[in-house]
Parts: sequence; structure tokens; C-alpha cells
Amino acid sequence: MPHISPDQDLDLSFLYEIADGSTEFIVESIDMFLQQTPQLLDAIETALANGSWLEASQASHKLKPNLGFFGMPISQATIQEVELECKAGAQDTAGIFEKFNRVKTMVNANLVTLKKIKEEKEAEL
Repeated sequence: MPHISPDQDLDLSFLYEIADGSTEFIVESIDMFLQQTPQLLDAIETALANGSWLEASQASHKLKPNLGFFGMPISQATIQEVELECKAGAQDTAGIFEKFNRVKTMVNANLVTLKKIKEEKEAEL
């Protein structure tokens, strides 16, 4: 079972615990994450680029629980900062972009890892 590592913000302990041995549940959960997360990242990035702070805040808010469910506490905490700063009117836009890009980099690395895990689990079905 993959756990958090220093270079990746990913700990699937919770997913494995609630799956209670169901490989199908793990595959379906990962599949949903793989579908939703890139769309939410794109929505946040587009909103930030357009200076649409409310939209960026709302999309960040939607992404947070996904990151928490998949054991990405660093990304979850950072995207919450993005959400709150955007909600407050984005006084430090450079800082917001830096935080978002950090989250995007970590999450994209985790997407690759999750695709591999999904493929391995699908082979077990």
C-alpha cells in the first residue's frame, strides 16, 4: 500500500481502509479522481489567468475534498490557501500563482502514480 513519501504528497491509507479489500472500489475511486482532478486544475488555472478570483476560489473549494480523500495533505492545505486568498480578493497574485503551480506539479505527479496503481489493480480483477 503506497504511503506518503518526501517527494510525493500521496498516502492512500484511507482509500485502502474504506475499500476494505475491494479492488473494484479502489479502481472506481481512482478512476473518478483521474477524471475530475485535471478538469478542476484546468478550471482553477483558467480562472487565475483571467483574474476570476471567485471562480478560482470555487474550483479550489471543489478540489480540496478530492485531495484529502486521496491523502494529499500538503496539496490540500496549499489549495485551501489559494481558495482563501482568491476569496479575499487576491492581494498577492504572484504568491497565489506560485502556490497553485506547486499543487499542480505535485498532483500531476500523483496522477501518473495513480494511473499505474489503477492499471495494476485492474489486472487483479
